[in-house]
Amino acid sequence: MPRQANAIDFWRGFALVSIFINHIPGVYYSQFTHGNYSISDSADLFVFLAGWSLRYLVKSVKTRPTWFLVLRLFSRAAQIYAAQILITMIAIAMLATAATLLENPLLLEWHNAAAVFYDPVPTHIGLALITHQLGYFDILPLYVVLMLMAPGIAVIDRYWPNLLLPLSFALYCVVLAFQIIPPTWPVSGEWFFNPLAWQLIFVLGFVLAKDEGIGGLVHRNIKWLRFAAVPIVMAGIWVMIYDWWPDPTEYPEWALFFVNNSKTYESPPRLIQFLALVAMMSGVFPLIHRFAPPLTNLLSMLGRNSLPVFCVGSLLSLAGQITRFVYEGFVSVDTVVVTLGLCVMVLTAWLAEWRDRARVQVPAQLPARSS
Repeated sequence: MPRQANAIDFWRGFALVSIFINHIPGVYYSQFTHGNYSISDSADLFVFLAGWSLRYLVKSVKTRPTWFLVLRLFSRAAQIYAAQILITMIAIAMLATAATLLENPLLLEWHNAAAVFYDPVPTHIGLALITHQLGYFDILPLYVVLMLMAPGIAVIDRYWPNLLLPLSFALYCVVLAFQIIPPTWPVSGEWFFNPLAWQLIFVLGFVLAKDEGIGGLVHRNIKWLRFAAVPIVMAGIWVMIYDWWPDPTEYPEWALFFVNNSKTYESPPRLIQFLALVAMMSGVFPLIHRFAPPLTNLLSMLGRNSLPVFCVGSLLSLAGQITRFVYEGFVSVDTVVVTLGLCVMVLTAWLAEWRDRARVQVPAQLPARSS
């Protein structure tokens, strides 16, 4: 049976819904997502919870040898990689189909897809290497790289747990100081999500999920941290609403340490505001579950099946973009797009759990063979 509704699955489901809506640019309902009032957004939450979930996976095999742990994590990375390749190919087919049916070749150039159609040989190599990524399909490549890092993270945590966070933070500082970022290929550019910077929020989720060390310290003092987090969160809301950003030309040397909202590098102000938001909202789930159990159960079901739901949601976002392109951005169209999309995401999660339940059912005993 699937696990009961809990805070981690609930917030992961919340992040999946927000990502689906925000990946349809201009849709009416995106103005109600928390990214409009927060320096951080659902991508930060998704990666942080991925690190938190990694802690549970590592804990479940803590009595197993290290080689088993490493193979388990690499197999998870392979699963996510396969999902990325699959949805990318489907997205390319969706753009090609839309361009053909609408007789509009400009659709072939959406979201960095032009090279796929006009220079296919090197671009397909880049797709396989995830060095070429379509716009709005670039979160899973980040997740793949983080899961490739996960065996190293888990091994360090197993043998030298006190070194993990300092090493992660040191790498983060070096990346920001020297602006180190993986390049894209064959179209020259940079990754939208720099995994060398985003690894810190992934590691923070992993470390804070632990009952010992800094995680245990945070858990014991979470009430005081919530009080400290409130002014930081309120300041972030003020900045977003009134667009209060410093002049980029006035940043000192090593500007990435001070840029308020560099999503690519997960800039420190963005990271600090996100951690404050997590601290402030960390005790809200029991209250929501008490007064709105259908909502918490529904979002938790999405969160329990995050990979298939995320993949389907990404394709639904692209379908929503195409639909809005054809029928224009009326509120009625947006309502249909979002409602149908959410229904399909829920159906995807339900089918995933139905499949898992069917697998564990005891098969009926075969009749005895007569002599």
